[in-house]
Amino acid sequence: MSSRSTPLGEFDLIERFFKTGADALRTNVDQGITLGIGDDCALLKRPTNEEIAITSDMLVEGRHFFADADPALLARKALAVNLSDLAAMGAKPLGFTLAIALPALDEAWLEAFSKGLFAIAKEHSCPLIGGDTTAGPLTISITAFGSIPVGKAIRRSGAKVGDDIWVSGMVGDARLTLAALRHEINLSSEDLQQIEHRMHQPTPRVELGVYLRDAASAALDVSDGLLGDLRHILKQSKVDAQIQLDQLPKSSVLKKQESSIQNLFAACGGDDYELCFTAPSSQQEKIQGISKSLNLPLTLIGKILPKKDGQARVYLLDASGALLSDSQAAPFLNSFDHFA
Repeated sequence: MSSRSTPLGEFDLIERFFKTGADALRTNVDQGITLGIGDDCALLKRPTNEEIAITSDMLVEGRHFFADADPALLARKALAVNLSDLAAMGAKPLGFTLAIALPALDEAWLEAFSKGLFAIAKEHSCPLIGGDTTAGPLTISITAFGSIPVGKAIRRSGAKVGDDIWVSGMVGDARLTLAALRHEINLSSEDLQQIEHRMHQPTPRVELGVYLRDAASAALDVSDGLLGDLRHILKQSKVDAQIQLDQLPKSSVLKKQESSIQNLFAACGGDDYELCFTAPSSQQEKIQGISKSLNLPLTLIGKILPKKDGQARVYLLDASGALLSDSQAAPFLNSFDHFA
């Protein structure tokens, strides 16, 4: 990000790069937002048979993205990770707020950032309705709001013994992209170009989340690693799980790597923003129909088991069906820790 300062002030910044775009988007959607940017609070009005889902995510330079990250792609990702949380609960987006700390007022950077932000906001009918700006290390914090019919939210606590475990899309490509950018793994330019959008432009599975309201028993979005995140469902549902490592869905690019790298990146790479969900076996035909309707792979990767003890346990099977020992399984169960 350039350190060049401009005469632009805080309220000029808001008006030029954010309020104008927010107002334009609100005229094209009917979200029940009665007041947006310009007052002390935004106002949302919802029917009495709906609940509001609220989620927040923060991205910090050097921790979540590189200092030279493309501002348009960064903006897309900042909103996408919040929309992914809404999707995991089965919520339809209503709107979002943006709080951003900027080390300098760079007009070209802000122009690209705002364009990327409003592009994805428009795709998901999710207008900007408020926020804050200040000077400081580059930090982007978004709070997103969604609506769900009362009683239809897909919680992490609903998995039952015997349920199937599914994951959407492909997992592991974001981690493979990061490894290539860090020069940990050599990828051809063609392979990198094929997968790098998985890291820079994740696709929030909003439509899938809505479909799953009547099929899934529990769900979450995969942000810190598939199997590590799955344990959040296991803990809240008080169950264990069995996973077939060779069934984790992997792209053709990831499959070019050694099998150990394939499984490691797919199991715990993180930054996938796919949905992992559980559902009764009786829902398999319905889920396969959802997959066909959305043209989105939904892969059955395991089963929910009775709880053995106080731990949230994930038992891993290799391609032959053999159970991995605790020491063999441990590397696949790691997840990203924001304070590690």
